[in-house]
Amino acid sequence: MASLLLRNARMGPGGPIRHVLVDGGRIAEVSPEPPDCDESVDVEGCTVLPGLWDAHVHSRQWAQARRRIDLGSARSAREAAGLVASRADPSGITTGYGFRDALWPDTPDKALLEAVAPGRAMVLISNDLHTAWFSPAALAVVGRGGHPTGVLREQDCYSAMAELPPPPRQELDRWVAEAATAAAARGVVGLLDFEFADNLTEWARLAGERRIDVRVRCSIPRDRLEEAIGRGLRTGDPVGGSGGLLETGPVKIFADGSLNTRTAYCEDPYPGTGTRGLLEIPPEELRSTMALAWRHGIVPAVHAIGDLAVGIALDAFEQVGCPGRIEHAQLVRPQDFPRFARPGLVAGVQPAHAPDDREVADRHWHGRTGRAFAYADLLAAGATLELGSDAPVAPLDPWDGIAAAVERTDDDRPPWHPEQAIPLAEALAAAAGGRRAVRPGDPADLVITEDDPARLEGGALRRMPIFGTLLAGRWTHRRS
Repeated sequence: MASLLLRNARMGPGGPIRHVLVDGGRIAEVSPEPPDCDESVDVEGCTVLPGLWDAHVHSRQWAQARRRIDLGSARSAREAAGLVASRADPSGITTGYGFRDALWPDTPDKALLEAVAPGRAMVLISNDLHTAWFSPAALAVVGRGGHPTGVLREQDCYSAMAELPPPPRQELDRWVAEAATAAAARGVVGLLDFEFADNLTEWARLAGERRIDVRVRCSIPRDRLEEAIGRGLRTGDPVGGSGGLLETGPVKIFADGSLNTRTAYCEDPYPGTGTRGLLEIPPEELRSTMALAWRHGIVPAVHAIGDLAVGIALDAFEQVGCPGRIEHAQLVRPQDFPRFARPGLVAGVQPAHAPDDREVADRHWHGRTGRAFAYADLLAAGATLELGSDAPVAPLDPWDGIAAAVERTDDDRPPWHPEQAIPLAEALAAAAGGRRAVRPGDPADLVITEDDPARLEGGALRRMPIFGTLLAGRWTHRRS
């Protein structure tokens, strides 16, 4: 690979102008004077940053959601049903994505879908991926014709969605590759993929057949843990034949559900219900599953959203004594913040969810939202944060999450709990897997922004224009 010189590059937010030499897929030199090179590009004062990672993605669901009917604007079950019915396919399954029913005045039911589009197979998926609303015809496709409401939550939702006929393999592969390239155009160099699938096999096949413009850490669903152990997989191991793009990730274990579905497991009951949510796995089983994984070199990643689920996950990490991740950590008890300082523990958080879910949190976590999406308190307690989108729950765009973490809003509303905002430098580092600067010897995984992030705020930061993205010194995006 020929050496590449990035001339006149601003080194980080507010940093000096330097010249960055890339050679052999790594940063070879950062210097005030331009060294010799095979090729040079004048980046004209654009800012060079460590490449960004999305630390929580569902790749195939995101690729499909980009082509599904958008239900994000629906303010009632009837409105959501009408959006899908207006485009219902008489010969196949019509799918909508993105509804939030926690604040709806009416209740989703299969009878409503049948009334607006008789006999049509329709599936409406909630924004948090924890609920799927099926029409009678769609229920018949997955062998659940007798379901009383057609509204499936948590494990019932996941299993029914897995039984729907998938798009043709080649078509879905193309969608996934295109979504990865679109992510690269926003400065993304890597993903941690939490798709509910054999991610290692799927990504290895894809990388063998198509160009992939991001690195991928391939998680292992809990129901494939024994299989992964039998295959000798270990977290961090490279996947052969992927050119260094793929590696084995953690095993994903669900402790609870979600806020919008009111299944996040909390100390206090949800208003007017008497229920505290859903504990997906008993604490002892969580500990034994984590211990089994760690004995075989597989790191656990525990989905925990409600404060009681977060506490149970922290207990398990302390008892097993392993490194790993707590995904989401949306509501945390005051006594649990210091426990996130445990060495080797990462809090995988999604700042874009805070402005998206603030009204739902204000209603269902009333009186506790000062410790919801509490990134400043986590940092102050010594936690290691990594930012993700949970795409398709939020768009796979790291600048959306960075801006939300810094601004605590994403529109004209005032910041929500602004005391939980974090500094730009911390948000950028958490979005780059902990890398804070471009240094010689590091992989040449870089994003070049047209504007200096230190000079932007709010919507301007969220819309950050990208000059280019480099993956091991290869352009995966470059301004035309």
